[in-house]
Amino acid sequence: MQALCTAATAAGLSLYFLVTPVSAQIDYRNLDDDRPVVTEDAYPVERYAFELLAPYRFEDEAGAGQLHIAIPEAAYGLARNAQIGVKLPVAGADEGTGTDWGLAGLRVFGLYNFNTESRGLPAFSLRADASFPVGSLAGEGTRFAIKGIATRSWGRMRLHANVAGGFGSEDALSVAEPLNRWSASLAADRTFFRSSILLIGEVAASQAVQGAPTAVNVSLGGRWQWTPTLVLDAGLSRRLHSGIGPDIALTIGLSHAFAIRGLMPAGSQ
Repeated sequence: MQALCTAATAAGLSLYFLVTPVSAQIDYRNLDDDRPVVTEDAYPVERYAFELLAPYRFEDEAGAGQLHIAIPEAAYGLARNAQIGVKLPVAGADEGTGTDWGLAGLRVFGLYNFNTESRGLPAFSLRADASFPVGSLAGEGTRFAIKGIATRSWGRMRLHANVAGGFGSEDALSVAEPLNRWSASLAADRTFFRSSILLIGEVAASQAVQGAPTAVNVSLGGRWQWTPTLVLDAGLSRRLHSGIGPDIALTIGLSHAFAIRGLMPAGSQ
């Protein structure tokens, strides 16, 4: 495991010196799913830009032990208003007898923004996800989900609504970010301190599989534009229904946005 981490770090440092930052990056306003709250905004990454995300989440479950989750993610602005991406979750589940570590699936996704905000309409996007049972903690079947995302701004404040439906095998779900049977969330954010910090509040509900109880969680989070291309985020979540959802969940992460000169069309560099 240590050798793998060392190799990954070396590869990341090598990549850093071969890329160029995305100009005028304000990534602190771009809410990614679970970064640091469940809700995401309706805007994709910039065209031809990459975004690497390295989040960590700790959950103290209601009567069900503890969970450690790291979900490396890469997204790419494939075209104007469209992005694709991949996630590779690694999780550690501790039910009191030791921590069981393993891969918790492979997820690919795509997002398309149909319109930016106008005077009469919010920004609206559709996102599609597919989760495959890769690894010992990934569940037993392939799952899919479709999500509608809306974002509306009022000066420094924005309101976001997410509604998603999942389908596929319900035999067992991944322990890390499972594609629930349905989920819905509402979040508000506001910029502070010369537009470099974003604070977010959220209420989210979900049902894992048919017949399961509904989880309702409340979350607070923040994103800080550390440099033009690096953003730090942190969040805190708590269940509202007894017996379902985490007693407490903590999230912290780092994202890096950049472009690779050789992959950008002539005239766009």
